[in-house]
Formats: sequence, C-alpha cells, structure tokens
Amino acid sequence: MFRKHPFHACVVAFILTLTSVAVTGAAYARTAYDGDWSVLIATSSGACSPSYRFGVQISDGAVIYEGGMVTVQGRVTARGAVRVAVQSGSQSASGYGHLTKSRGGGVWRGEGTSGTCSGNWMAERRQ
Repeated sequence: MFRKHPFHACVVAFILTLTSVAVTGAAYARTAYDGDWSVLIATSSGACSPSYRFGVQISDGAVIYEGGMVTVQGRVTARGAVRVAVQSGSQSASGYGHLTKSRGGGVWRGEGTSGTCSGNWMAERRQ
C-alpha cells in the first residue's frame, strides 16, 4: 500500500491519529463527543492520496482507532477542540480542529520521505 504512494503512509498515520490514542495516567470522564465517528481526510497540497475515509471512536475524550502500526496521541477537550499527532517510521502527521455533538472538521499537515502534504478533515457522528 505504501510502495505506490510513499507519502500515503503519512495520511494513513494522520487518520490513525484521529482514531488511535494510547492514554495513560488518570481516568477521564465520559464526554459529549464519545461514540463512533466517520472521518474524511482530504488532501489539498502535496503527494498524498486525494481522500481517505475511515471510522474512529472517541472514548472518555480519547481518539481511538483499532488497527494499524503507528504511534498516535489525540484528545477532544470538553469544548470540542481536537488535537492529534501520528508517527509511523520516518513519517508523521498532526492535525487540529473542532467537533460539535454531531460533526466537525479541521486541518492537518504531514511530513514524509516525499515531502509535505496538507489538507482538511471532516467528521460525522455515526448513529
């Protein structure tokens, strides 16, 4: 998958960032954003795939993705601010934005072996 588009791994890593978080330390209270979400990543510049859709979960404010071989950290604050960071080998991506109770969006930027990519992301709560 990454041989065809080397920087595609960065987009996948960002996606996994939105979906996968290792949380340590104190337990967090359930948030208004907890549940299943569908996320669409759209590239506006760089050598990444034009778009990619995936499913994520938010649990106690942590963004979780089950699957993938990346290091991900991400949280949603009580006011809906989202910030994520992803690392996969020498490739990395980060993003931020805002969620309401049913949808959200923001921007992302990635760095990989082929250069940089950036774009927007949109999310919708699954029912």
